[in-house]
This record gives sequence, structure tokens and C-alpha cells, in this order.
Amino acid sequence: MTNLTNHMKDSLSGRVNSIVVFVHGYGADGKDLLGLADPLGEHMPDTVFFSPDAPERCTGNPMGFQWFPIPWIDGSSEEESRDGMMRAVDELNDYLDNIMVDYGIEADQLALVGFSQGTMMSLHIAPRREDAMACVVGFSGRLLEPEMLGDEMRVKMPVLLLHGDEDDVVPPQALPEAGQALQDAGFETYAHIMRGTGHGISPDGLSVALAFLREKLGYDVPTKG
Repeated sequence: MTNLTNHMKDSLSGRVNSIVVFVHGYGADGKDLLGLADPLGEHMPDTVFFSPDAPERCTGNPMGFQWFPIPWIDGSSEEESRDGMMRAVDELNDYLDNIMVDYGIEADQLALVGFSQGTMMSLHIAPRREDAMACVVGFSGRLLEPEMLGDEMRVKMPVLLLHGDEDDVVPPQALPEAGQALQDAGFETYAHIMRGTGHGISPDGLSVALAFLREKLGYDVPTKG
């Protein structure tokens, strides 16, 4: 059973046909991204939004949380970072399994939206799960261990990568590097550069993410009259 602290926002319609899980960045918490549920939820009324806290208090910012330590920020070892990540992967996978069961949602109606370290987690977890989810949206992150993706992936799903061209935390070059590795592994991959944006989410980036989520979660399928 997962121990992740949960934050959520119910669907506007009261129906639940899909789930979006936000995966926050280093030093933040689940509430940090849950605010995105308001502008997204207006156009995705049958979607419930979840945003868990990462499992560990952040070494670099004790007020927030981390999915795993980052050696060049907090002085941890590479081994500590890898071990922390593997623990967090197990926790987040359990969390996803539990909410899918609770709401009776299949994997193809689940999407992950990550930011920074949360993008790293999302891009690691999604291809290694048993069933393919609807999509992954990754803001301002990178693909960890790209050389391992081909051997370790079990499923593929559409991926949208977004990055600010003035990001001074995770270099913008991380986007084409991740995109190339995902494409080489056979993923349907899309990219959007947020012009004039640092390490954050711009209005145009959020609009692109919304259109992508609506399409992959079935909102844009024409209804028969």
C-alpha cells in the first residue's frame, strides 16, 4: 500500500472517465501543480485530478519533498540517488494502481503530467508499466538513463515534451535529447518550446498540453448525433 500523501480535485461533471496525475518537481509538493487542475478541468469535465507528495522530505528544501536526492544539489551519492529513485518508483506505481482500482479506470484513460524531477519520474515509470497509459506530458525535465529505455520498456504511449528556452535549471537541450531517445525507441513523440520561459510552465505551454490531453483522453472524439 502506498504511503504517498494525496491531493486531488474532483471532476466538474461528477462523472469520472479519466484520471490525470500530476508529478511535482524537486522541493515542491503535490499542491504545487494541483492548481493546474482548474484551467485544465474546465475543458476536461469528466477527469479527476490527483497530485501526490513525493515520499521523502527534500534535502535541499525541507519545506518540500523529493522523489529522489540529486547529488549535484544536495551532496548525495549516485547510489543514494538511484536507491531513492527506485523506492519512489515503487511508491508511485502503487499509488497509480490504487487510484485506478478505486475509480474503475483502465490504463488507457490515465495520463501523467510531470514537471522537472516529476517529468523524470513519469518518463521512467510509464514505459515500464504493464499496461500502456493514455499519454505522458513532461514539462522542463529530462529522460534518465536513455540508453536503458529500449531494453527495459514494456509499453509505449504518446509523449509530449515541453521546455522553456531560458531554463537555467534543466538545460533546454534536455528536450531534443529525450525526444530523440523516445523516437528511436518507437514512441509517438511531440515537442513544444516555451519561448521566453525559464524553469516553469507558460500559458502557451499549458494550452498545448491541454489540447494533447483532450485528444489522448478521448474528449475530441466526435459524438454521433
